[in-house]
This record gives sequence, C-alpha cells and structure tokens, in this order.
Amino acid sequence: MWGKILGALFGMAILRLPGLVIGLLLGHWFDRALSRQFEHRGGFQRFFRAQGEAQGVFMFSTFAVMGHLAKSTGVVTPAHIRQAQHFMEQLGLSAAQQKEAQGAFREGKASQFPWREQLQELKGAYRNRPDVLLLFLEIQLGIALVDGQVTPVQRTILGQMAEMLDFSALEFEQILGRYEAEARFSHRRQQGRMQPQPHRLADAYALLGVTAGCTEASLKKAYKRLMAQHHPDKLAAQGLPAEMLELAKQKTQDIQAAYTLIKEQRAR
Repeated sequence: MWGKILGALFGMAILRLPGLVIGLLLGHWFDRALSRQFEHRGGFQRFFRAQGEAQGVFMFSTFAVMGHLAKSTGVVTPAHIRQAQHFMEQLGLSAAQQKEAQGAFREGKASQFPWREQLQELKGAYRNRPDVLLLFLEIQLGIALVDGQVTPVQRTILGQMAEMLDFSALEFEQILGRYEAEARFSHRRQQGRMQPQPHRLADAYALLGVTAGCTEASLKKAYKRLMAQHHPDKLAAQGLPAEMLELAKQKTQDIQAAYTLIKEQRAR
C-alpha cells in the first residue's frame, strides 16, 4: 500500500496526472515484490514453527543468521555452503527440512536481513535459558571459522550477538577460544588422526577452558560445568529442538574425551 501512495505522490509532484498514473503502477509493483518477500519468509518460519513456537524460532534463526555471517565476508564461498550443508546432514534433517533450512540461509544472506530483530526474538523465546543461547552462539562460530579464522567483520558481528544474548566480552572470548580448541580436537578425534601429544593436551585443556597448571578441583569443576551446559537431556528440557540434540550429544562426547585424555596423562 505504501508503495502506491508514495509512488503516486512523487509522480504527481513531477509529472502531474501522467506522473500519478506511472507512480501508482511503480508503487504497485514495489508493494507486490515486498509482499512476496514477506510471504516467502513467513513460509520458512511457519514450516519450522509447526514443531513448536520456540523451537521454530531457534531453527529459523540458526540458519538465517548463518547465512548473514557467511555473506558478511562479502561473498558466500563454497566452503560456507559445504559447512551449512554438512551441518544440516549432521542434524539428520529430512529433505523437506533441508529445503526450508536452505531457504532460511538464503533469507539471511539478504543485505537488509534484520538479524538484530531476529536475535531479539530468539532471546525472547529462550529467556532465562542461557545454555540454549550458548549452543546457538557456538553454532554460529562454526560457520565463521569455516576458513580457519574469524574475519574482523565476523568477529564484530559475533561480539554484538554475544552481547545481545547477555554474554560479556570476556565470556565471548572464552567461548571463542574453547570452540576453536574443540574444533581441532574433534576433527582429529573423528578422523582417527590425533596430533602429537603436547598439542593434543593443549587442545584438551583449552576445550575445557583451563590451563595445564590447574588443580584437580578446578579441572573437575570446569568439566562438570561444560557437561551440564551441553547435556542433551537438560537442553531438551529447556526447549531445544529435537534435531539439535545430536549436536549436543557430540559436544558432550568431545568434552568427555578431552577430560579423559587429561586424567590419563596426569595419572602417569
């Protein structure tokens, strides 16, 4: 409607009656295009929200924000596409779910995608459930680190996201450091190619967020805290979508493996 009104007023001011007609037509086309965009986006959200309001918000936000982060580098690379597709397969999404996730990813790539408003909706859906919001942030780190390092632009956006989700700047740096270590540790563990012992241990300690000189009590405390934050049963009780539980399970396996490695080395 507003496209027709503004187009008509602008056209009339320039060309009088002919301008009015032209402005109405141009405004009509603009309104139709905008309407299709919102209907399309609404379709993605309705598909996900069929499983539950909060869960739908989490799923749509996950893939749309991933698209925004990928595009923030200037161009979405094949590595970004592969990472997003791998993540969808890792979650065990059906063909229909993957199609909608891809649509949400494309939506997030749009230059005017309102990612801040989307995060506010996510935060509202999971208020007082910081462990779910932590997992969301960790998922976004996965797309940002696809090329091995976070770009300055992505780092800025991720820092803003963390702040919006009530994580302090220090907490964000700690989350980023743990995630980078976890990515290295998990990759080599899954591939069966563990790195030399000193490096393995360094990543294990960093994954748990402690130093090699920490006490047994500090080590155990860090391990228990991370296990509690990422435990699938706890996250499911907090409303995490069922599709995301496999990711939580894999993260607890990495945490357990890192803790076991450290304990074994300390016992020698």
